[in-house]
Amino acid sequence: MRKVLLTGDRPTGQLHLGHFVGSLRNRVALQNSGDYDCFVMIADVQALTDNFKSPQKVRDNVYEVALDYLAVGLDPKKTTIFIQSLIPALAELTIYYMNLVTVARLQRNPTVKTEIQSKGFGKALPTGFLVYPISQAADITFCKAHVVPVGEDQLPMIEQTREIVRTFNSIYGDVLVEPEALIPSDEKSRRLPGITGNDTKMSKSLNNGIYLADDLDTLRAKVRQMYTDPGHLKVSDPGKIEGNTVFTYLDVFATDTAYVAELKEHYQRGGLGDVKVKGYLLEVLDGILAPIRQRRAEYAKDPAAVYEVLKEGTAYANEVAAATLAEVRAAMKIDYFG
Repeated sequence: MRKVLLTGDRPTGQLHLGHFVGSLRNRVALQNSGDYDCFVMIADVQALTDNFKSPQKVRDNVYEVALDYLAVGLDPKKTTIFIQSLIPALAELTIYYMNLVTVARLQRNPTVKTEIQSKGFGKALPTGFLVYPISQAADITFCKAHVVPVGEDQLPMIEQTREIVRTFNSIYGDVLVEPEALIPSDEKSRRLPGITGNDTKMSKSLNNGIYLADDLDTLRAKVRQMYTDPGHLKVSDPGKIEGNTVFTYLDVFATDTAYVAELKEHYQRGGLGDVKVKGYLLEVLDGILAPIRQRRAEYAKDPAAVYEVLKEGTAYANEVAAATLAEVRAAMKIDYFG
């Protein structure tokens, strides 16, 4: 039997290069490997935990994220793409799982603590945000996912799901599958900095990203403003490559490693300007983004077809979720009428 894989994204904006190297291209590879039954969720309910005052933003970006998925190569014939809010069983599973987790345990979750601090909730912390690790457990377990591709910062979330599964199974019997986290093997792909440097992770909220939908002029403008070495004032000056965002991107995206090594050596001894290095990076990035951009534009010509992909994927996910929920209700002795 093939293993089940579950992953997804919050629809709070278009997806960017950080998503591409951190997860999207790996999802396509896993999908095409034939080893997994893949489920990819557009997590609109999770997005509403901190965007509940902006429902139109979330709604609009469900479509944008779907376009990005199709443009990078997720194939609806191989991957079930679905909308979280349209799977009613997820809400019911969340309610049952809430009995298995204490508030204190949620408050100790390192990922939740970091997110709460970064968003500055203070005492105005929404309950939905605090309990989203439980909601995420429902997302993972409804399809009995064996693996969940995540970054290292999300490991505490997966561990919370594993704890919920163990607790449920120990009380009610072996119904749920305990998932494993799948971490990107390429160290360089785990954390792509934003274009402003300072090792800040590329983020939609920080507006420091290069988006998959960016046209060539936008891409060129963003590459031009990328952080390099502030001490490299003249072409003749020796430059630093450590912390230099342009070279960080070249290490991740350029396939001609020998030429990149040559550029690094030249830059460090002096005589190589930022303009030339950025020009090469622009060429590399556009080589990756141009075909994605083109496919995205083609899919955007037929929004109805994009929504049909979501409708069909959501219908199948509902079938799977209903089957799991029936097992859960039977195990909990609340299947009163069969």
